[in-house]
Amino acid sequence: MAKVSIIIPTYNVEMFLDECLESIQRQTLQDIEIICVNDGSTDHSLEIIKKYAENDPRFVIVDKENGGYGKTMNVGLDKATGEYIGIVEPDDYVPLAMYEDLYKIAKENDLDMVKADFYRFTRNPENGNMNLVYNHLDLTGKWYGKLFDPSEEPETLRFIMNTWSGIYKREFLEQHHIRHNETPGASFQDNGFYFQTFVYAKRAMIVDKPYYMNRRDNPNSSVNNREKVYCCNVEYDYIREILMKDPEIWSRFKYMYSLKKFHTYNFTLQRIGEQFKREYVQRISQEFKRAKENGELKQGAFYPVEWDDMMLLIQEPDAYYFKICLKNKQIRSLEKKVASLENSTTMKVGRVIMFIPLKIKKLFKKK
Repeated sequence: MAKVSIIIPTYNVEMFLDECLESIQRQTLQDIEIICVNDGSTDHSLEIIKKYAENDPRFVIVDKENGGYGKTMNVGLDKATGEYIGIVEPDDYVPLAMYEDLYKIAKENDLDMVKADFYRFTRNPENGNMNLVYNHLDLTGKWYGKLFDPSEEPETLRFIMNTWSGIYKREFLEQHHIRHNETPGASFQDNGFYFQTFVYAKRAMIVDKPYYMNRRDNPNSSVNNREKVYCCNVEYDYIREILMKDPEIWSRFKYMYSLKKFHTYNFTLQRIGEQFKREYVQRISQEFKRAKENGELKQGAFYPVEWDDMMLLIQEPDAYYFKICLKNKQIRSLEKKVASLENSTTMKVGRVIMFIPLKIKKLFKKK
């Protein structure tokens, strides 16, 4: 049995796949199983995977008809035999020691899961320069490096949501039947998996060291799809059904469920096309209004500014639309104008003109 099974759900990612697979193949933890699930790719992704499998017996290929992300991940989870499970998106990559380090922590503390900070990055297509943004799972800093029980600490759901920056004990996933939503054509089906791991895990840790490299410049990524408007709503309906199966779990997690839903829906507002935003605000306003009437919102679960925004959304959705959507649109417009101005000849000449008197001023100061 491998120490870690790493699942790569693959669909039309030939541009990035070599970088991803090579980073996994070169892990310092050698005892790994690399499960590539090809979800009916129509580009050269399958051929690239086969190239690696020919020379490395640790690669396991599953080639299936296109069925969506949730189904693809579940096929990989069913195929895995490792002690722990890792997930790598095929347009991302991982540093060499990631799985060795996380596996050591997981074993030493007998963890159901361990997760780490991560980087988000983009690359300049002209010169290849990388822009890195460090992402802290826990913005408070109080949960790092200590053992905690997520099933008794709903607050930990506030961590930045992802499923790929850590590893999960396979026995734990099997015991609680933790899988992804398989709704055809849906997206963001990792949200449900994330919730289940926190609801059922008893022993977990997070690490204040970044490993995973999460790409943000793949134009085919779900986060850049401006037309999938209600996919997150569908996913949160699925999460709600899971939580409500156990009244005790629902009672404990309903407030954080509403908070994470609010965060996710606001992310959706930033992602979708302008033509959909006003309608979307009206839809989620009604959804949260029902949640408030059903006792699913608690002011103490929100930061003050979040609660104010929630009340504005419920009571005055048009005002919320103008505040959130139009303000952000104006900011983006101003940013473009500033960037254009900074690159203009006028600005460059102005900098030269300002540079000379500043130099003279500094000379006088020295005297």
